[in-house]
Amino acid sequence: MSDIKTLHRVIRRLAGWSVWSFFTEVRVVGAENVPKDGPIIVTATHHNMILDPAILSSYFPHRRVLNYWSKASLFTNPALAYILHSSGNIPVDRKSKDRQVLFQGTFDALARGEAVALFPEGTSYTEPRIMQVKDGAAWAALEYTKWADERDLGGPGVKVIPAAIVYTNKSKYRSDVIMEFGQPISMSEYKEEFLDVESTRRRAVKRLTRAIEEQLVETTINAPDWETLYIARMARDLLWEKERSIDLNDFVTVSQTLVDLFSTKDVTVNYNSVRRHLLEYYSLLQSTHLTNSVLASLHLPATLSPTRPTPLPSRLFTLSILIRDTLAVLIRLPIFFLPLLLHLPVYIMGRRAARLSEHEEETQAQNKVVVSLLLLLLIYPTTFWLLWAVLSYSSTGALVAALTVWAFAYYHTRLVNGRFRLPNISRVYGLLLTDVRILAVRRLFMRDTDNYVHLKRVVAAWQVLVGVWAPKRWDLSLAALAQYKTPHIPAESPWIERKRSSTLSLPAQATEPPVNFRRTRPASGRIMRHVLRARGEAVRAIAGFFAQLVTQGDGKEVVASLHLARRFGWVEEVETASEGNESSGDEKIETKGYRRISEVIAFLKSKGAKIPVLEQEEIDGQWDAALSSEEGTSTPSDSGDGDESLVWVPSNVEME
Repeated sequence: MSDIKTLHRVIRRLAGWSVWSFFTEVRVVGAENVPKDGPIIVTATHHNMILDPAILSSYFPHRRVLNYWSKASLFTNPALAYILHSSGNIPVDRKSKDRQVLFQGTFDALARGEAVALFPEGTSYTEPRIMQVKDGAAWAALEYTKWADERDLGGPGVKVIPAAIVYTNKSKYRSDVIMEFGQPISMSEYKEEFLDVESTRRRAVKRLTRAIEEQLVETTINAPDWETLYIARMARDLLWEKERSIDLNDFVTVSQTLVDLFSTKDVTVNYNSVRRHLLEYYSLLQSTHLTNSVLASLHLPATLSPTRPTPLPSRLFTLSILIRDTLAVLIRLPIFFLPLLLHLPVYIMGRRAARLSEHEEETQAQNKVVVSLLLLLLIYPTTFWLLWAVLSYSSTGALVAALTVWAFAYYHTRLVNGRFRLPNISRVYGLLLTDVRILAVRRLFMRDTDNYVHLKRVVAAWQVLVGVWAPKRWDLSLAALAQYKTPHIPAESPWIERKRSSTLSLPAQATEPPVNFRRTRPASGRIMRHVLRARGEAVRAIAGFFAQLVTQGDGKEVVASLHLARRFGWVEEVETASEGNESSGDEKIETKGYRRISEVIAFLKSKGAKIPVLEQEEIDGQWDAALSSEEGTSTPSDSGDGDESLVWVPSNVEME
């Protein structure tokens, strides 16, 4: 009978609190595929350092305790061995060439009916696709099957459970996580081949590794290169402009569909132009730390046209309304800002810790969480002792102090995601709600949203105001802007084997130099017009792209990942020339997947995509005249210091 692993449960609870505080939601998909008991080996993706085991352990179905591999040499000290065992670690003797010795700790845990968790990719990394799946998990599963068969152990055999951990933005605070468990893989299909001779044993291991890899690929997002992944992300953000408007159950499938769509070369006449516009807009957002969902929520297009005639008051009065109602929002939330003040050092130091690994995205969230957790372990006890001292160190005071600290910690996280409505402005200020100026600002702030998104919206609103109201001569020149129109490409991980193309059913990965130069964040007043104009160009590009797709009819197909092709389209076996042997007649069979364009568009719309319509009046009129800053382009707002035509009003406000 196994011990209760007390230390593991304590660590799991702390990890669960950290994950709950950092991410908005962890969505578990396929929990029914995980057995409640019996020996299992969980093979999980590993793209976010320590947060991967934290999420896996904290949200694992049925609250099963997971055992992780550790070096066998660490278990030589009895005290340390007890700590390691209690925290859910099992020894692995990596120096041994005898696999029965190598996996002895794993065998013991599985024989007790426990769960062992492994990361078969071998290291944590940031790449646009799954790069490698090593054979360790397959060897452990099949060697245990042999070991159990030799000892005539009863009970269920070991099963391998693939687990994909996908992040909507793995280094970003209040992003989401999807953890999907694949179908259990039984050893019955591989046992006979493995128990035969040495040559067939390796073949059985490779087949099992391939089966694990297939399921991990099917439940993750895989792109042939970084540019295609960035373009698919930007298209997704334009088609689903609202925060969290994609059901997390559909997030991976939708994202992979867009990756496949933009991996189909020359699918439309404007294919290259669309990719360029989407990539430039993505890069500018990346450089300014803005998001398309926040900009879209501000209803920017119609509000920023200085050429649009309107009888609204001057910019100064419009600005005063914005200041007044921003203060109204802040004043009505004292119970939010008091906990925020207590946690302010955590936010500051967390951001600084992330900058220590600026070029290692898989490490940034880990640094934020670890540093924040250590600070909170200092802040909470200190706050408790101070409150207890104020309450004269009484027993009742201790209870009150403890409850207060707990309430601050819990309520702060709840309030970050909490929903609120702005108070009735007419009551606060005695103004008529029909006043178009009031409606303009209410439109900006009145939406039901969580506090964190609301804060981002307020900050973005001021960034936009500073940017579009600043003199045009302050804008970055096109030469200076060029560095911000190139996305950051993470450096290649030295621990990844790049000779083999691991990811199934995708085009070969393009070779591209990493863009690792350090660049300062541009001032809002100098780049905002470029960002807004890039947004307009990206919207027009995606609208034109889908318009051309529609005109091509049902006869046109696009490349699809094999698992999506089997689900929505079809697969074909194609003869291709072997690399380097085009003229020798040496050919190989390659399986490719396809989907109809009409089916892809219908699928995206069924998942909530809002595909923009290419209408010259609707798109061009809202952006180009107001935001163009190239040489030789002028608008009425350029003439004179007393121009009062630029106002802040939503696009749906009717103007007389």
